This record gives sequence, structure tokens and C-alpha cells, in this order.
Amino acid sequence: MAALFEGSTLCALSVAQNCTESGIEGIELKGDDDHVVVTDSTRSITVYKVSDQKPLGSWTVKQGQRITCPAVYNSKTREYVVVTDDKVIRVWKDDDISLDKAFKATVSSDVWRVHSAPDQEPVVLFRRGAVQLLDSLLAEPQQDVENILSEEEVIRWSTLVTSGKQQWILYITEHKGEHCLHVQSLGNMSRVAYRLEGTGSTSLSYSVSPRSGNLHILSLYPDGCVYESIVPMRLPEGVEGKVLPLPRTLLLMLPLGEGELASASAVPLDSAHVAVVGVPHPSAGAGKDYLCIWNTNFQTLQAGKEMAGRIYGQLWCYCGKLYVPHGKALSVIPFECQKSSLAAAMGKLKQPGGCELNPPVPVASWGAVTQEQTSASAVETRKNRLTRKSQGASAIAVDQLIELIKTGSEDQVHKAMTSFLSKSDLPGLQLAVGNLASALVTRSLEEPSFYPHKVLVQLVHTKCLCHSVCPDLLKLALEKKDSALCQFCLQVFPDIPEAITCACLKAFLSTPDSELETVTLETDSVAYMEGLSAVTVQEKEENETQQNGFSTPAAAEENSSEAQHPLHQKPKLASSMSLDMTRPVGLHKAVLLNEILQTPYSDSFLLPHLKDLSAPQVILFLQYLQFLYVKYYQEINTQVPALRSPTMTQIIDWVCMLVDAHFTVLVMAPEAKELLAGLHSFVKAQMRLFTGLGKIEGSLHALKKAKPSKDNSQYSIEVIELF
Repeated sequence: MAALFEGSTLCALSVAQNCTESGIEGIELKGDDDHVVVTDSTRSITVYKVSDQKPLGSWTVKQGQRITCPAVYNSKTREYVVVTDDKVIRVWKDDDISLDKAFKATVSSDVWRVHSAPDQEPVVLFRRGAVQLLDSLLAEPQQDVENILSEEEVIRWSTLVTSGKQQWILYITEHKGEHCLHVQSLGNMSRVAYRLEGTGSTSLSYSVSPRSGNLHILSLYPDGCVYESIVPMRLPEGVEGKVLPLPRTLLLMLPLGEGELASASAVPLDSAHVAVVGVPHPSAGAGKDYLCIWNTNFQTLQAGKEMAGRIYGQLWCYCGKLYVPHGKALSVIPFECQKSSLAAAMGKLKQPGGCELNPPVPVASWGAVTQEQTSASAVETRKNRLTRKSQGASAIAVDQLIELIKTGSEDQVHKAMTSFLSKSDLPGLQLAVGNLASALVTRSLEEPSFYPHKVLVQLVHTKCLCHSVCPDLLKLALEKKDSALCQFCLQVFPDIPEAITCACLKAFLSTPDSELETVTLETDSVAYMEGLSAVTVQEKEENETQQNGFSTPAAAEENSSEAQHPLHQKPKLASSMSLDMTRPVGLHKAVLLNEILQTPYSDSFLLPHLKDLSAPQVILFLQYLQFLYVKYYQEINTQVPALRSPTMTQIIDWVCMLVDAHFTVLVMAPEAKELLAGLHSFVKAQMRLFTGLGKIEGSLHALKKAKPSKDNSQYSIEVIELF
């Protein structure tokens, strides 16, 4: 999982009304992760301490002068470097008061950027493509500078990449609609040029990260597609003057709906997570801009934060913090990314300790991921060509199917969809399912008489769909009171927002049992509930032969947990938790509530939405959780086999959250008095269980550290007393 934490405002922005630019030219680190150098697009450079949100120093150029590239910090000499009026390089230190009195040198050609890395000498990139180390340039400022690029070729983006002791300058140029990537190694000054694919539209942002011996270039386009291109760190030899092709792979397709992006940016956080700003949140309304973290392996939205005011399409990432200009403020937002895995992408494992009979089809395009570390570039090129060819063939069929969805009947759409799903390969299917589901949902919302339940269930069962790709699907199912589709979505989608989870919970609790009993639900879950409810007290008393860790002895209810009981004495539950209690809800409602219990969530996001439940709904849900706990008490030795069933931990967690969200209501409601007494008893039972486990753990550690007896030559009996 990934998380965005509470941010802070580093500084205010001087932005005119309706202005499309933030006024920030660049943000660079100053030596450590708590100091940054902020350059505005007018005349000033300011150093901020991030943790205190206060400026430590500021310098301004004279009226009539202008800053033409962001200032950088040279950690080797503890100096700042900036370029004014394209050709004047200025160098100064913290104790210098005026930029005009600091060292300056005028060079012979226009400078595009000065790039710097920690403990490395700054590098100057000229507008015509030449690269020079700062010290050698300042030793002879008027030296001739080589023209690498033609007069009409313009640099659009550049960066400096370091990996160990190696450094590379990367910059992208545009010439007559074509974009080229230039890579220059600073070790041997070798240079290679690549022609970028898909130059029909201009990318909104570029970023790069070194990984596994390659340079991974990320590009975000106005249609919401994030592409990745891979360049080997060891540049090929003998290609001077040639332009090599650079294939790209579709890494992520952001759900935009209608329209295109105007101001957005994407930055890689690690090998599996990308931060994107300026893209609408899938679950939010139009006109709201968000900062989001996406998992590219599983194509899922991991975290989102609404940014107030206009988004300017700028995003910087340094040392676990994201710097985002928006509205009239520059915000610093800490983030955290866990190692990407299926369990992490799903938040909490839905079946811990269990096994799935039918492993789900991965949502991500595994073809690109598994081949990422292939060293032979020729094999990669052939693979990309074949993938693009198969995707192109699938795209034609998808376009035809989408046109049929717009006008065809439910039967026609069902037949065509069944044929398409049976013939599509996995990579093509993964990219197509989201578009097909969105088209179906759009027509269903616009045309109330059209609701292809079977087709939607088919798409969900492919397990190539998630909530982020089609956020209106679950909302549509709730609107149509399609409990079966809601169940399938809750089982398959790993990224359902907490607000939607609570909306499903509220709908299930408020729907009469008689109405739900007519719904056809997933059979394994129904069989599990039937088996659980059929267990009788007499059967369990015959099977139970040892003390149940989840029970609370009667004396423990009256006294402390230190009370001793004979080993042969059978544990008892409190009177408010009798073993023969009946299920407080119908069979099918219980199945749907079980799906809610197993849905991934974050406590802090779920609690506010739980407060929307009414008092009768909260009491009913708590009664059902109490029923599940008692049945688990009976089933501790012989669990009923089931594909999907809530765990004891999930039951306890939900009880705690419901009580936290409605504490005052439950205390004041007379009908909740007996319920709270029962809940209190099994909380004490859990505490007693974990206290006992803690003692056993301590005893086992002591036994492990104990020195073995040296006299083992004769027969002996040793008694180990744990308590």
C-alpha cells in the first residue's frame, strides 16, 4: 500500500487571478532533505527549512534582470549557482547579501539549465545541446561551445541522473513535431540520441529513475496514458550521428472520462508506484484536482488527496516528500510506499491463512513486468512489437463492441461480449475490460431501461477490473439494488474506497431480508453460512475436549484474569452470549455482511463514514458480529470448510470501529445495554487469550536461552513448569 500524510504549506505563491502558471521556476535540495532552494520565475531565490516552514535566506536580482533557470546548490563548495539573462552565471554563498556583488561570469552561448547532484560538480547544459562541467567553464567563460542541435531544435526537458559514481545528462528535444531523447554520459562524454515513439502529441511531463542497470523514462500524455521507455546505462558504441528508435510500453492508463489533461505531472516513487497530480480522482466529481499515488503493477489507486485551487502541472519528489504548487500555496506532502505485492495492493488479505481455489487473474500487464530485467535488448524489441500488434488487433474489436453497446439490445450485447471474452488474450483483455465496463455503465446511467446485469457480472468475473478503472460500477449496482453484483465487486475489487464500502453496508442493512432472499448469491459463501448456522450446541459439547482460548470462564467475569480453574473444567461464556443464539439477520444478508467484513479498508478513512449509519443499523450489525463471534467459539476445533469467511481479527476490528463511531448512541440506547454487556465479555476473553499467549511466548524464549544439562549419561526425568 501507499499513503499520503498530512502536509504543510511551505510558502505562499504570488499568482495573479486566472493565471495558468505557479510562478515557481524550480525546487532543488540544499545539501540535506530538510532544506530546499525555491526559485521563482521573476527575480528571487529563497532557501527554506522544510520542517519549520520558514525562509532562511533570500536573494533578488536587480530590476530589469531576469532569472532564466532554477538555482542549484553545490554541496562540494557550499555555493549557490544560478543563470540570469541566459548567459550570466552567478555564484554566491549564504553570507553574501547581494547577488550583484557576488561572483559572475558571462558565457558565449545561451544556457538552458544548470544541474547539480549531492557531492558532485554542477553541470551546465547549453541550449544548443553542449554539456560542460561548471568549473572548467568558469575557468574560461568565453570559450567556444559546440552546437549539437540544429537551429530549429528546441530542448523541452532535461535532468541529471546519478547512480553510484556514474552520471548522465538526459534532455528531450522537439523538432517539427518529432521528439528525441539525448543521453550523455559524463564519465566518457559519450552521447546517444533516441527517437521517441508516439510523437503525435506532446507529453505533459517527463521523469526518469535509474533501476536495475537501466534508465527508466516516464512520460504522461494528455489522454491519461503513462508510458515507460528503457535506456541501458551502458550506452551503445559506434552510433555517433545516428538516431536510434526507442520503443515505449504503456505503464498506466488513468481514468479520465471525457476530455483531456491540460496541466498534470507524473513522478516515479519506486519501481511500482507513481505519483500523479492534476488528474481527477475516479470517485470524485468533475472540477476537482487530486494528488494520487498509483500502483503500476496492479493498476490500482493507492492514495489520493484533494488539492485546493488550480493545479499548475508541477510536481517534485525529494526524500519521501512531494512538493506541489496549487492555488496560492506550495505544499509539502510526506508519503510512504510499501513494497509492491498483491497483499499490499489489497490492503488487508481477504483470506489470511486460507487458500483460494481459483487464483485471480492479475490486473496488471504482467508481460511488461516480468520481462523488465531481460538484458537482451533485441528480445525486448521483438516482444514490444508483438505486444503492440496484438493490442492493436484487440483495439479494433473493442471499438466495434463499444459501438454495439451504445445502441444494441441487452441480448445482442451479451452474445457479443461472451464471444469477445472467449477469444481475447490476457494482455488485450486487461486493457479492454475497463473501457467496456465504462461504456456499459455510461449507457445504463443515461438509459434507465438498459441494465445488462449478466454482462457486468461477466466483466467482473474476468478479475481484470478494479474500482479505480470504473468507479461508477458499484454506484450503479447500489442504485439498481443489484446485491449479487455488489457481492462480486466486493470479492474482486482490491481498491474500493471506504465511502463506497459504507454505502454498501448501509444498503445491505436497510434492505428487508425477504427481498434479499430472492437474490442469487455466490454459492460457497451461502453454503458456509448455512453450515455455520446448522451447528447445534449438543454437537459441539460432544466434540470439544480441550479448553477454548476464545472463551471466558465464569469466574473470570466476576474476578480478575488470574483466577485458577481445574484443567478438566469446561469453559463457559457469559449468560449474555449463550451458545444457542439465533442469527439476527437472514441468510443472504449475512453473506453480504461477510463480504463487507473482508473488504480492505483504512481505519482513519472508514470511521467518518461509519457515523452515517443509524442507531438501529449499528445495533443490528453489532448483534450479527456477536453472533459470528459465538459461532467461531463453537467452531474453533472443527471449522466449516469455506472459500470465503471472515476471520476473528476482522470481527473484532469491526466491533471496535462501530463502538468508536457510535459510542454515545450505544450508551444512551436502552436496547443496546445487553448487547454491550455481551461485547464486553468477549473483549475480556480476547485479552485473557493474548495474555496467556504472551506468557507462553516468554516461557518459550526462556527455554531457548536455558543451557542444556551436561550430565546426560544416565536416565533422568525433567519437569518443565510453564506457569
